[in-house]
Amino acid sequence: MSDLVTSFEEELATHGTLIYRNRGVSMMPMLRQDRDLMVIEQRPEGRCRKYDVVLYKRNNQYILHRILKVLPDGYVICGDHNWKKDPIVREEQILGRLVSFVRDGREISAENPLYQCYVHLWCDLFPARALLLRTRAKMGKIRRRMTG
Repeated sequence: MSDLVTSFEEELATHGTLIYRNRGVSMMPMLRQDRDLMVIEQRPEGRCRKYDVVLYKRNNQYILHRILKVLPDGYVICGDHNWKKDPIVREEQILGRLVSFVRDGREISAENPLYQCYVHLWCDLFPARALLLRTRAKMGKIRRRMTG
């Protein structure tokens, strides 16, 4: 018996849905590394919307981040835990969209009103959040220099 490994693109094309465990911290606090399951469906027809969490591929790396702004030729995207925005993502790079995630055995839909409230607060406060995250990162560097 051999393990069959498929790409995310193949999984989405074959089954229309991809379920996998979160890896990385860029989408904290919404997604917890190695704990939460993500349910991603194929890229919807038409354009994605502001606040959608999309799976895209850049330089053979899969990235799951949130759309902050829809542009005529692409999207401004950033992880919830990041303060630097990703380079512009083009439509053809997007593979799928997060429709729900599973935390502690409970599925939370991207349409859930509490989730939507979180999304709007988190994204609409991006400038303040980015400033706090940048400051925290700089303070960590200073602390490491002083103790190292």
